Amino acid sequence: MNIEHAPSLLAILDDDKSVQTALQDLIESEGLSTLCFDSAEQFLDSSARHQASCLIADICMPGMSGIELQARLKVEQCETPIIFITARGDIPLAVSAMKEGASDFFAKPFEGRVFLAAVERALEKSRNARRKALEQANLLTRYGSLTPREKQVLPLLVGGQLNKQAAAQLGITEYTVQVHRGHIMRKMGADSFAALVRMAERLSPTRGSGL
Repeated sequence: MNIEHAPSLLAILDDDKSVQTALQDLIESEGLSTLCFDSAEQFLDSSARHQASCLIADICMPGMSGIELQARLKVEQCETPIIFITARGDIPLAVSAMKEGASDFFAKPFEGRVFLAAVERALEKSRNARRKALEQANLLTRYGSLTPREKQVLPLLVGGQLNKQAAAQLGITEYTVQVHRGHIMRKMGADSFAALVRMAERLSPTRGSGL
């Protein structure tokens, strides 16, 4: 087993203390950190809600079920992977949860080695999501460094307009557009115009970007 030992916290949600302990011992044997919760509500009220790299949750718990927790986190656009653990009678619910984006599910009892492999996949998924979120945040920061005029020029250029066309639309000189283009490339950290186009494509779903 070769789980990457990056700082990772796994939250275990199960109202059965014996299940909590067994999962905690299994996961911590790989050098990973865990926190246990008796309910979804207890988890949501904790700081682990924003820190966990993976959730391991029973599908049926008193109060909010694992399925209801998954739906709530989805509405909140939380991408933390969830591995569901279920009684065998809950497998249809688990299949439905997989269709809604769950990372995996296991019917009790399950083999520890196979479960740890699923944890590794979930953590890799979490790392990738966090990496992309950081890259997007950095991109937005670079975009925020552009002047209002540069923000007007950018969509015209990546939209395929020539410098003289952009200049005519904005009522400025072609030379000024060329200067703005150079500033935009530098501030955005684009080493080519193709790279700038790709950045603009990543910005376009962000309504605040104006692209």
